[in-house]
Amino acid sequence: MTVSSVSVTGANIATFRRAIEEGWNKGNLEAIDEIFAPDFVEHQPGIGPGRDGVKGSIQVLRTAFPDLHLAFEEVTATGDLVWTRLNATATHEGPFMGVPGTGRRIDITVIDVVRVVDGRLVEHWGVADRFSLAQQIGLVPGGPR
Repeated sequence: MTVSSVSVTGANIATFRRAIEEGWNKGNLEAIDEIFAPDFVEHQPGIGPGRDGVKGSIQVLRTAFPDLHLAFEEVTATGDLVWTRLNATATHEGPFMGVPGTGRRIDITVIDVVRVVDGRLVEHWGVADRFSLAQQIGLVPGGPR
């Protein structure tokens, strides 16, 4: 790996970290237009297309979980791809998955892969542990009582 490729992968990681911090952790929707490309492609089911889909997803999550916090546990980059394992914690205070706010704390793992081109996110694949989340908010059996 050359010095140039190391600096590009480091910059790509920093771009994704900024997206998580500004978008999901702070709810700063204006930052999405700066960080995500206009033709951004989302591959995660349930999230609408483009930057508006990202903003809508953030709004839904932060309405249900106002104190949502995503913390990076592992991150690596190769070329234009950034791979992460995140820990999401929050308090379920608003409607989500048809369940009104319960006041329960949630703690789940999220795996994300993003493609970064010219300092902007252009593509995303994500897997959140939705089954564990559904258990933790009482939607399916096996969660906290």
